[in-house]
Amino acid sequence: MNVVVVGAGLAGLTAATELVARGAEVTVLEARERVGGRTHGLEVEPGGWVDAGAAYLGERHTALTALLAELDLKTTPATVAGASRFALRDAGATRPGRFPPLSAVALGEMFDALEEVTRLVRPDAPWLTEDAARLDGLTAERWAAERLRHPDARLFFSLFLGEMMAADPARVSVLHMAFYLRSGGGIRYLNAFEGGAQEWRIAGGAHQVCERLAAALGDRVRLGEPVLELHQDAGGVTATTPRGRVRGTHAVVAVPPVLADAIDLRPGPPAPRSTPATGPGCAVKVHLVYPSPLWRELGLSGWSVSAEGPLLSTVDDSPAGERAGVLTGFVTGAEARRYAALPAPEQRGLAVAQAARLFPELPPPIAFHLTDWVGEPYSRGCYAALFGPGDWPRLGPGLTAPHGRVHWAGTETSTEFFGLMEGAIRSGHRVAAEITWRETP
Repeated sequence: MNVVVVGAGLAGLTAATELVARGAEVTVLEARERVGGRTHGLEVEPGGWVDAGAAYLGERHTALTALLAELDLKTTPATVAGASRFALRDAGATRPGRFPPLSAVALGEMFDALEEVTRLVRPDAPWLTEDAARLDGLTAERWAAERLRHPDARLFFSLFLGEMMAADPARVSVLHMAFYLRSGGGIRYLNAFEGGAQEWRIAGGAHQVCERLAAALGDRVRLGEPVLELHQDAGGVTATTPRGRVRGTHAVVAVPPVLADAIDLRPGPPAPRSTPATGPGCAVKVHLVYPSPLWRELGLSGWSVSAEGPLLSTVDDSPAGERAGVLTGFVTGAEARRYAALPAPEQRGLAVAQAARLFPELPPPIAFHLTDWVGEPYSRGCYAALFGPGDWPRLGPGLTAPHGRVHWAGTETSTEFFGLMEGAIRSGHRVAAEITWRETP
C-alpha cells in the first residue's frame, strides 16, 4: 500500500502518520515551504510564540488532546482575569467579565433564537435536516433581520458570527450556521473560555503539532510541491507537481474545498467540492506586541469587542513568562475582506490607532504582525470554508465519499467539530481507517 497525501496540515499529517503506523508507504506533498496548513506560529520574542492561525481547544477535543499527549506538548489556560473594554454604540465602556454593555434581554433572545435553529439541524447529515431547503436558501443576515427585533441583538449577532465562524452573515446560509454551531459542541461551549472550546492554548504554539508530526515522517514530507493533477486508473493514482510525478495506490486530498477543485482530477468527480457560493473563512489576525502584558497591571483582561473595525475583538495571547505582552486582534467577516485589500502601512496604522483608543493607557506597540488568511493562496481563508445558500444539498452527500482511489480529508469533511483543529484530526483518522479497510483482504 502506497499513499500520496496532498497537504501537510493537521488532517494530512494525521492521516500520513496513522497510515505509516499501519505499514503503508506514504509521500506527503505540500504546496507551501512549511507544514501546518491553517496552524502557523509567529515568534514575537526569543522563544515566545503566538498563533497566527488556529489556536484554541477544550476538553471535548479528545483527538487533539490525545495527540498532544503523544507528542509531549502541554496546554496553557487561555483565560486571563480582569475587566474588558467595549466600543459599542456611542461610547466606550469598561466592564467586569466579557458580557457587553447591551440589553441582556435582547442578547438572551438572540441566543435563544440561535439555540432553536441549531437544535433543528441534523449534525451527521445537515442536508437531510427537516426543512433543509428553506434553511439552506436563507442567509444568516436575512434570518437575523426577520428574527431579531432589538437593535442590540442585531448588532451583536454579526460580531458573534464573526468571532465563532469568521463569517459574513450575508454570505452564509442558516443551515450552515446552525450546523457549524452544533458541530462545534453548541453555542455555549463554542463561546466559552473556562470549560469551553477556548479553554486552552497549546504552550509554545499550535504549529508545533504539525512540525513534530512532520519531523517523525522525515523525508516522506516534501515541501514546495503543489499538486496540479491527480490522474487515477485501475492500478492507482498519479500525482503531478512542478517537480515531477508520484505514484500511489491511493491518494488523500487534505486541502480546503476550493483548492481541491483546482486540482485537475481525472476522471472527474461526480460532484464538485465547492460552488461559487462557497466562501472563504474571512479572518485576518493582528498581533500587537508590547514589552509585557501591561494591561494586567491595570486590572484589564485584554479582551475587547468593537462594533467597528478593523479589530472587532482583541484577546490577551501573551506567551508564558510575561517576557512580552501580545494583544491579538481579530478582523472577521466583511470587515476582513475590506481590511485585507488595504496597503500594509494603512493596515498597521488603523490597527494601532484602534488599539490606542481601546487601551489609551498603553504605550505604542513595539512590534506589529499581520496574517492575512483571506489572501493566503494555499488556504483560501480561515477558520474554514463557509457554505453559502444552496451548498449543503449539492456538496454534503459527497463530503467524505471516496472518488475511486481518491479520498477526502480536512476539517471541512468532518461533521464533528467542523472548522476546528479537532475536526481536521478526526478526518485524518477517518481516512486512514477507510484506506486500510479497503486494502484489507
